[in-house]
Amino acid sequence: MDIDFAQKQGGSALRDTWDPEQDDTLVCLDVHQETQDVKSFTFASPQGKRFSFDGGQYFLFDFPIGDDAEARCYSISSSPHRANAFTVTVKRVANGRISNWLHDNMQRGMTVKAQGPLGRFVCPRITAPKLLLLSGGSGITPVMSILRGLADRCEPADVVFLHAARSPVDLIFRNELSCLAARMKGLRLQFLPESVDGEPSWPGLTGRISPEFLKLAVPDIAERTVMCCGPAPFMAAARSITAQLGVPVNSYIEESFDAAIIEERAVTGETSTANKVFQVEFAKQSRKIEVADDQTVLACAKKSGVRIPSSCSNGVCGTCKSKLVSGAVDMNHNGGIRQREIDAGLFLPCCSKPLTDLVIDR
Repeated sequence: MDIDFAQKQGGSALRDTWDPEQDDTLVCLDVHQETQDVKSFTFASPQGKRFSFDGGQYFLFDFPIGDDAEARCYSISSSPHRANAFTVTVKRVANGRISNWLHDNMQRGMTVKAQGPLGRFVCPRITAPKLLLLSGGSGITPVMSILRGLADRCEPADVVFLHAARSPVDLIFRNELSCLAARMKGLRLQFLPESVDGEPSWPGLTGRISPEFLKLAVPDIAERTVMCCGPAPFMAAARSITAQLGVPVNSYIEESFDAAIIEERAVTGETSTANKVFQVEFAKQSRKIEVADDQTVLACAKKSGVRIPSSCSNGVCGTCKSKLVSGAVDMNHNGGIRQREIDAGLFLPCCSKPLTDLVIDR
């Protein structure tokens, strides 16, 4: 599909804004190799619609794989002030169905369905923010969008950008970050590879984040708003260390789409005698399972081998959105579903506990 965007420059289509409430079509404009296992994919609207999003938000994509559409969330890595297109940056994951498909198949001109922008991992709206943007691995994507947005606004900001990776060659956006650090007077850049594999002449420190390293790298950390994204173990360490160093709870903000996170902290298969147990039927899969009133539907479904697409597991992304045919649930979501969808009988299994027996259209 070849889109002549130049023809739209004077037309009304370019002035239209992408509707975040609707699934719509995107066309891939560019694929760029960032590191050995990371690619950036740039998308635009074929109709020339403009995008309005905040740095740190994400899109929910439906990828046409096999006979079904597979839903996944990917954070935007581009600046929110460049509205004609946006970019997501994806790391190839071993045995990752979607990431491998994207790396092997997505090309310029291909189309995909998507909805967004979504998510609440956004920079506080304050003048001259004092930030620590802390990321590990591919978790750099949303904080890179935030930093690019700050750079495009050319407003005063006091930012420490600290990125951890396996090795120097795995540092995503390394050259661009170095250029931004040379241009933005309020930006201090810190890289922390675990090892020097591939670059034995690495001049800096190596290892993992620790209280000692963060005190050295960010001595005023307790005065900063910390925005953190990365693999689950990285964020667990960051959460603990920053609290230890005096960062208030309300000044620590994190984002995660780590598919390895099991949303139920302990799904043991045992229930207390005080818990009620309900029958949950998945109509299309002809499966029935039991779910206690203190367990989420998704956690028990996964444990029982029932297939429900999921990503964030925290009621944020909406990937697991399902039709509730009958029954009632206690749902505590974080923005991944809209009221009109709830009114239409949809719910998020990842953050819903049964109040009655359920029948789900899956």
